[in-house]
Amino acid sequence: MRLPIALLALALSTAAFGESPKTVDDAIAQAKKTHQPVLLDFGAPWCYSCYFMATHVLNGPEWRKVEARTIVGEVDADSPDGSAWMKKLQVKALPAYVVLNEKGDELGRILGEQTRAAFYPAVDKILAGSHTLDQLKANAARGSTDAIETVLGSYEARKEGQDGLDWYASLPENVRAANAKNATVTLWRDRLELARATTAKDDAAAVAAAKRALTGDLGCERPYVVDNLLDASEKMPEAERKPLLAAQKPALDQLLAERVFIAKPTCADQRTSVIVTADVDAAIGDAKAETAVLDHAIDATRKYLGDDFKKDRNAADNLRVYLVRAKRTDELDALYPKLIAAYPDDYVYPYRWGRSLVERGKPAEALPLLEKAAEKAYGENRLTVATFRVKALKALHRDADARAVVADVLEQNGKWFPEEVEKLKAELKS
Repeated sequence: MRLPIALLALALSTAAFGESPKTVDDAIAQAKKTHQPVLLDFGAPWCYSCYFMATHVLNGPEWRKVEARTIVGEVDADSPDGSAWMKKLQVKALPAYVVLNEKGDELGRILGEQTRAAFYPAVDKILAGSHTLDQLKANAARGSTDAIETVLGSYEARKEGQDGLDWYASLPENVRAANAKNATVTLWRDRLELARATTAKDDAAAVAAAKRALTGDLGCERPYVVDNLLDASEKMPEAERKPLLAAQKPALDQLLAERVFIAKPTCADQRTSVIVTADVDAAIGDAKAETAVLDHAIDATRKYLGDDFKKDRNAADNLRVYLVRAKRTDELDALYPKLIAAYPDDYVYPYRWGRSLVERGKPAEALPLLEKAAEKAYGENRLTVATFRVKALKALHRDADARAVVADVLEQNGKWFPEEVEKLKAELKS
């Protein structure tokens, strides 16, 4: 049975063994004894896509079969152990599902929100093959198109664009020639070039790669590539940028109409589709369309939730994000107490509301909320909450209290999360 991320502990379970392991290393050690693969589910309390998966996908008979075949580990990305494994496995976004063999070698991964129809075949394919990436690379060199596609997709999942392109270039010439016109291979190569150019801050190359990728069959992935195009084209002359982005509108509108704004959406990540479409509308100067797509999303989400914010945490947070994007601040201030009441054991909503009030110049109103959040925050987010408590205290000229907050949090934190520690110290000194 899945344990909620909000328990804040790294929780690992297996149907095949007695006592649950406490860390990822323990899970791998257990896998060596049971000769099972390990499925690591990376999530965090603030990851509402993770709640979507928990509510809509990781349950039922299909999930029980996965639990029976693997050692399933819920890894809290904000814990020290989880953070370390995020870096080790180069997990850069949540949720992420990484499958390892009993030696700790990666067999494959699945990223982001998925529908049931997409998630379980992907898991089955990884488990059925049981090939490590090294084995898949060897199969690719022998001409397996399926292996080539899988390896390229694995590089793209890590956003290792240059490494993926270099690997493809290392394949025998006859293998590359045989796959030169394969649509899926071509699309992965374009997306790897987009990842490479984005990392290198080569905007012109990123725009060119995004344009090529957007001619392919991206399905629910389309908004992510359009988002890359938005970023890469930001410095382009308006006369060039507007028609470039306007050309993406028909496909985005069709995606919303056919796969998002329907009774049973077939794109799991509805939020990105809505926000990216609104961003494109804003970039091309169509304020009416921008407002319309956000209003549609807000109204549809409210209709779905009614007054029951516990019904679907992902949808409840989508509503918050849509209101933020639409700058409907009064409605946000009315929503936050309802979200806090629906999820009283979580630090996230008191923190988000408190942060919003600090940023709006209301430190006295923010401080009680941030203090409430501090009671439940942990790991990296303990430091983030503390940073905004310091901002509020300093705005209220309570410098001694701010120093006390920092001293207490640093004592609790130990050696972990040095970057966030430096941000906290810098805020105190600012």
